Amino acid sequence: MAKYQLGVIGAGNMAEALLRGVVGGNFLSHSVIVACDPALARRQRLTQELNITCQPDSTAAAQCPRVLLAVKPQVMPDVLQEIQPLIPSEALILSIAAGVTTGMLDEKLHGKGRIVRIMPNTPLLVGAGLSAIAAGPRAKPEDLDWTEQMFSACGRTCRVAESMMDAVTAVSGSGPAYFFYLIEAMITAGTAEGLDPETAAMLAQQTCAGAAALLAETHEPPEGLRARVTSPGGTTQRAIEVLQAAGAKETLIAAVRAAAQRSRELGKTSG
Repeated sequence: MAKYQLGVIGAGNMAEALLRGVVGGNFLSHSVIVACDPALARRQRLTQELNITCQPDSTAAAQCPRVLLAVKPQVMPDVLQEIQPLIPSEALILSIAAGVTTGMLDEKLHGKGRIVRIMPNTPLLVGAGLSAIAAGPRAKPEDLDWTEQMFSACGRTCRVAESMMDAVTAVSGSGPAYFFYLIEAMITAGTAEGLDPETAAMLAQQTCAGAAALLAETHEPPEGLRARVTSPGGTTQRAIEVLQAAGAKETLIAAVRAAAQRSRELGKTSG
């Protein structure tokens, strides 16, 4: 198994996108990656398009010096029980399973491996993700460096304490859904004002994409940019007044905090 440097257990959408970034960005050669997934169609696609080795079982992947766990949280305990005897004692174990703590991984693997937990979000699928990285048991600085380089192939990364992962999940993991919800509302409002749906969608999507790019480029705080758009007595001020009267900001804060609480609840049951 020495020729494989990275084993991927579970090649779902996130793992597949990561593999495309890793191979396409020349972080790792296709020849040193082995992935396992029960879906024949996915295995065939990854083999044909990325030229990586794909197998239906986890035997080869679990014996690699670096193992990426990308299975659904509810099946993680069974997967860990299956691979535990095969995992090298000094392997680097990377997990992107939401809500699964490194403590749980450590327990199920019987103390094997150096463990790192990552919380990516769905823009990773288009190379624009944000992946939060947290050190687990026995993880070394060089393990975090390697993980950061790997996930940088599909966007940006940040390092956090694992205790902050529920907050990360609420802000970044679930965050794209809040953004899409806003765009939905803008499109609905546009069509109510007479725009055709296609034009309303284009206006809403490009406006939000442009605003995000402006925020990233200028490094100005969002409240400052908002103030620059909001002319006294103008259209934007009228809209902001309606949002403030409805308690929109407070509602959004409450929603994000509710997501964090739900993440904590799910973390308690993942084991």
